[in-house]
Amino acid sequence: MALNAKATQEFVPIKEIRDGIIMLEDGSMQALLLASSINLSLKSEEEQQGTIMQFQNFLNSLDFSIQIVIESRKLDIRPYMLLLENRLAAQSEPLLKIQTREYINFIRNFTEQVAIMSKQFIVVVPYGSQISGGDISKSFFNSKKAENTSGKSDALIAFEEKRTQLEERIGVVQQGLTRVGVRSVQIGTEEAIELFYKIFNPGDISSGIKLQK
Repeated sequence: MALNAKATQEFVPIKEIRDGIIMLEDGSMQALLLASSINLSLKSEEEQQGTIMQFQNFLNSLDFSIQIVIESRKLDIRPYMLLLENRLAAQSEPLLKIQTREYINFIRNFTEQVAIMSKQFIVVVPYGSQISGGDISKSFFNSKKAENTSGKSDALIAFEEKRTQLEERIGVVQQGLTRVGVRSVQIGTEEAIELFYKIFNPGDISSGIKLQK
């Protein structure tokens, strides 16, 4: 007996991504923060303990849950190798040409033997819904009915109110991370789409989104 085939989208709980905010099928919202890392091994034991205590205090100060996701991905070395190949072709000095070729061979052999991994640290900041998720998502994204006297639909007002609450949570999280010494930036719509595409397509080894300095 043949099984009914289902589209991949049916297994993805995301309704839509707008203004960097992820709307889930249950009506809840999420925002993603791309966070920098801290190398504790470069700090003294006292500094390490201080950083850990600051992070502990930050977590204890939250009155809502967050999720910390570490994405590991094999680093795509192809753009760098292409850059080196172009420099080799443009090099006119014989000695530098030999050194560049040897360096290219070293990088190629090294990356074939050792998997070079890149890591991204993502903090998920959620905000749940007090209203039926289906009502909000369907009314806001697919309908313009039920407008009130202000000219805005009830669903749009509910969305803006929830987004305001979510943005307050984002500010709390970013301030807490700053006190720990971690920089963070909210991921926008295009970056979020790229991130989820790569999560659901692990065979794509292209580099991920970057934290702007």
